[in-house]
Amino acid sequence: MKESLKNEQIVLPEVRLIGANNEQLGLMSSAKALEVAKQHDLDLVLIAPEAKPPVCRIMDYGKYRFDELKKLKDQKKNQKVQKVQEMRLSMTISDHDLDYKAKQVCKFLTDGSKVKVSILMRGRIQVRPQLGVDIMNKFAEMCKSAGSIEKPAQINGRNIFMFLAPLAKK
Repeated sequence: MKESLKNEQIVLPEVRLIGANNEQLGLMSSAKALEVAKQHDLDLVLIAPEAKPPVCRIMDYGKYRFDELKKLKDQKKNQKVQKVQEMRLSMTISDHDLDYKAKQVCKFLTDGSKVKVSILMRGRIQVRPQLGVDIMNKFAEMCKSAGSIEKPAQINGRNIFMFLAPLAKK
């Protein structure tokens, strides 16, 4: 959070002053505005330095700062960080292994993570990349109860990638 100028830190020839109850007190020098703030036992805070003329408000700066930090903390708490899990398959994977990995990926998807599924083609298998795409499509079909295809299977050099996203919560 950016620190605002307050009280004696404000040295401007003229400011627009807003009172403690959001009433407009008009244009005045920063020294006079500071005097008015001291009369109310509050702080003078510069809230809009770019405005013409700059805008100051009379407020309890400690309480204002506390409320701002609390808002930031609440915003951070409500954010959901999306994780990307990865599952690697092979071109010669057996059906049982494919089922097991599909169950793992379904678990990741129900937890709310995205999943990157990849196959690395080595040796003679590189000649038939379409088999890898078929395995990816079969795998996506197994996981369709928990997620949907975000990016379909793509061949990129020796790798085949596919991204699965969790189903939207209702």
